[in-house]
Amino acid sequence: MSTMDKILEALISSSHPLQVKKAIVKKVVEAAEKSVSHEQCQSLYQLTSRLVLLGEDSFQKQVGYQVMEAYARYHRDEFEQFLNKDFIVSLLQQGYGPLESKSPLIIDYIHSCLKLLFSCPSVLEIFGIIQVEVLRVICERPNPQYCARLSSMLLDFVQCIPKGKSGLLFCQQLVRTISYFHCSASQEKTLREYVSQVTKVSTLLQNIWKAEPSTLLPSLQEVFAIISSTDPSFEPSIALASLVQHIPLQMITVLIRSLTTDQNVKDASMIRALCRMIDWLSWPLAHHVETWVIALLKGLAAVQKFTILIDVTLLKIELVFNRLWYPIVRQGALAVLSHMLLSFQHSPEAFHLVVPHIVDLVQSLKSDGLPNSKAFLVQFTELIHCMMYQYSGFPDLYENILEAIKELPKPSEEKIKLVLNQSAWTSQSNSLASGLLRLTGKSETGKTGLINLGNTCYMNSIIQTLFMATDFRRSVLSLNLNGSNTLMKKLQLLFAFLAHTQRAAYAPHSFFEASRPPWFTTGSQQDCSEYLRFLLDRLHEEEKTIQALVGAEIYGDCKGGSWEATGMSAIKETPCKKKTLIEQMFGGRLSTAIRCQECNSVSQKEEPFTDLSLAFRPSGEEHQREACGVPPEAEQVHSLAEPSCSFSHTPSAPSQTGAGENTISYRAAPSAQQRNCDSVANEGSNGGKLGSVPDLINYFLEPEILDEDNKYYCEKCASLQRAEKTMWIVDEPEYLILTLLRFSYDAKCHVRRKILDNVAIPLFLQLPVHPVTSKSMASSVSDSNCSSPLQVDSPESVENLAKKLKPSSKEEEEEEEEVEELRVEEEAEKSEEMVLTTQLVPYVLSSVVMHSGMSSESGHYYTYGRNVTSTEPSMSSLGYQPEHTQSSPSPLSPTSTETRSDGERSSCTSIAKQDPEVAQLPKDWLLFNDSRVTFTSFHSVQNVTSRFPKDTAYVLFYRKQGVSDSFNGRVLDDVKLNTEPPLQKELMDAITKDNKLYLQEQELSARTRALQAASAPCSFRPNGFDDNDPPGSCGPTGGGGGGGSGGFNTVSRLVF
Repeated sequence: MSTMDKILEALISSSHPLQVKKAIVKKVVEAAEKSVSHEQCQSLYQLTSRLVLLGEDSFQKQVGYQVMEAYARYHRDEFEQFLNKDFIVSLLQQGYGPLESKSPLIIDYIHSCLKLLFSCPSVLEIFGIIQVEVLRVICERPNPQYCARLSSMLLDFVQCIPKGKSGLLFCQQLVRTISYFHCSASQEKTLREYVSQVTKVSTLLQNIWKAEPSTLLPSLQEVFAIISSTDPSFEPSIALASLVQHIPLQMITVLIRSLTTDQNVKDASMIRALCRMIDWLSWPLAHHVETWVIALLKGLAAVQKFTILIDVTLLKIELVFNRLWYPIVRQGALAVLSHMLLSFQHSPEAFHLVVPHIVDLVQSLKSDGLPNSKAFLVQFTELIHCMMYQYSGFPDLYENILEAIKELPKPSEEKIKLVLNQSAWTSQSNSLASGLLRLTGKSETGKTGLINLGNTCYMNSIIQTLFMATDFRRSVLSLNLNGSNTLMKKLQLLFAFLAHTQRAAYAPHSFFEASRPPWFTTGSQQDCSEYLRFLLDRLHEEEKTIQALVGAEIYGDCKGGSWEATGMSAIKETPCKKKTLIEQMFGGRLSTAIRCQECNSVSQKEEPFTDLSLAFRPSGEEHQREACGVPPEAEQVHSLAEPSCSFSHTPSAPSQTGAGENTISYRAAPSAQQRNCDSVANEGSNGGKLGSVPDLINYFLEPEILDEDNKYYCEKCASLQRAEKTMWIVDEPEYLILTLLRFSYDAKCHVRRKILDNVAIPLFLQLPVHPVTSKSMASSVSDSNCSSPLQVDSPESVENLAKKLKPSSKEEEEEEEEVEELRVEEEAEKSEEMVLTTQLVPYVLSSVVMHSGMSSESGHYYTYGRNVTSTEPSMSSLGYQPEHTQSSPSPLSPTSTETRSDGERSSCTSIAKQDPEVAQLPKDWLLFNDSRVTFTSFHSVQNVTSRFPKDTAYVLFYRKQGVSDSFNGRVLDDVKLNTEPPLQKELMDAITKDNKLYLQEQELSARTRALQAASAPCSFRPNGFDDNDPPGSCGPTGGGGGGGSGGFNTVSRLVF
């Protein structure tokens, strides 16, 4: 037996068969029960230790463990003497032979020896030695494998864990060590081993925190100190996420309050910490990470640190969304994504960053076949519905999403409102302080957006609409306003930036402050129509004032030079000094006549207008109309008394009075029943009827009976009388502005409600205009005078009337009065009608301002604008045929109420397509939605309300078309407006300066992004996780940006 160690060593290294070796080893193990000398035991312990630590293969290591365990059991005193504290310290500090001290094999060996020595008294001394050594070792930042083995030993022998202050320091250093755990491998086996090692270490910390609660808070403070570090040379490991699941949830409130109120924590550090916690969502086995992330987000909102929240959301929202592709972390990622999106209510930018990826994810969830995917998809769809409701002014972005989720459950509007109300953290005062657009180039449209300055979508939509009014834009840009500080100068500068800046979106701060009506509260939603009227009036009065003060036309000749060859010749030939630019472009004139039905006297006045406010036909009239027997399915129904606008499919018969002009005989207003039966009955959203813009114009121009509480005070009768009021357009504007009166006052509820009726918007329409000529005016005055005294409010008309009726003597006056009385009686019997000339002036749609929302106090405005080019096809080439004019009876006739003429009253008409198979219109429409500008089509303009009922047309711009003579009626000219004026030096200098600044900002931004990319975390990605592209995809791409709202009011809700 004296040579037992030599026999065993020779056996291990021999070439005998393995079975022979195992049999001999068994004999050696059985011999441990027999008496063995001290020297023999020491020799065997040395041999077995060498086999365990330095064995060439698993058989040698196994033999070493078996023999050591057998002899330590039966010869414990000798084993205590062998495994002394000096030997342990030597192993931990110097290693064993060629084996380094940080080898996991050293820890495994000590761990096994402690199991054999546990019942021996000397083990207590060894525990003390190990407590000191493990603290030293942890401070040296060993690798994950070593720490995992050490954690296993400490979990089995808690007596080896440092105590007191050393224990606190040990926890902090262990947390710091975990932050250095990095795994660059991509093989699944290696990754699983890494996860197992980190889990083992985090479990050790969990046990320490439970045993010593005083170590928990300092440990968590160390975690925050690590993840909030802004040192670019150090990126903490995502393995720290494994600690979160072991933190008691009841500590959330205390910890978050401590972190968010600590004045020593800088914003930059908080942003880094929050971003890294969001990165932890990719750690597959970390429970409750999403709970802590959401708690920290709420804590920051509670102390109003919105800058941090905005920056973090915009920086990480796409990464959080990408986590939804991976089932193992999907649920937690959805919780964080929901909170980030629902709370980020001051701007749609965060939501629009993920919009391009939604459809791909929905399709993947539908087809992946996983048992939980269906329930998850329902939750995800509810979130998307909430966000589209909140930012409902982006139909082009949401079209494909609605199609993808149309079969899935949709939450009720009440539920959506409740969710949004409970989630908001922003307030109106925030006004996008740090949420402005990240620097990007212009969109593919080449157009510039306008940054929302805080509920300024009403201004942005109007500015873009005016900018797309090509002739007006060119006129403004051609004005010589150098050195002035007028509102027109600011508009000129704004137009110049929109046309020539390199920025994707421009912030119109200066123009907003100069053009905002005094009664408009900054930061509040306003009526864009009211803003438009105020702006045009300011520009008009400003030019009038300057002309009066200077005594000359400071605005220059807006029709001179080369403009007449580029479309400006369409402007009326009135000298600019008599009409302001606003009058030339948007000014028209409207004539109003009121005829007393008692004495047949007529009062007539003429007044200017810049827009027509079109009311909707009351619903009661619709019901009466149905009672008349009009079939609801009829596509085109004309009343013989008064035809209305219709989308006709055949052109009217050509006029017999010459090209471009027809005679129209006016007649009396129809009865109430007739009026209610005169409009087109198409299927629609309002009681089954779909009206059109021409319908509203016709309703606006219809004769009106003034009766009951609305009787007319007749000067001749000197009393209130029943009367008929008639209006007609006598001078058409270059740009026809139509405002649809969608906001009505509910007297019962004392609120302004929105009329959501869908209105068909024709691309082309013909406006009935009754130009005032000397011949027609003379005829009108003479005929009217013969029937009754004419009361004229217009000074010019009074002057003309005085010349016509000036008596030569007193006798002539008396004789004329007698003749007049006879004529009145004769005219009443003959029922003669007066004939006036009428033109149907063609207009083409230029822009549409849409309102998305439920009331005038909330919602969002955006604009569809026409991209007018020199290559635009004519109406006739696109298959559109103009309507022709008719004759209609005059309301000025004193007998017009008694008989119906054979003619018909001229009405506004749309111009319908002859061939439904005609080629589609080119994609020449743009959608301006604050900072976002995208291509769209007229089809989208026509169908937006049917898809999004809250999105309705509000203000429309129509451009008058040029007319060329033709024997067969009107042929509309092509729109050739593709030449922009050269910029004046002052404007060019301002744009050049800003473009240089923009380039400097781009360069600085690129450097910042490069620094961020260099310090980006190396996230854990099992099975080839990819932060950018979903599995099986080349990566969805898309756009975003802009502003929107859901059309309801909350305390903290902003409306854009």
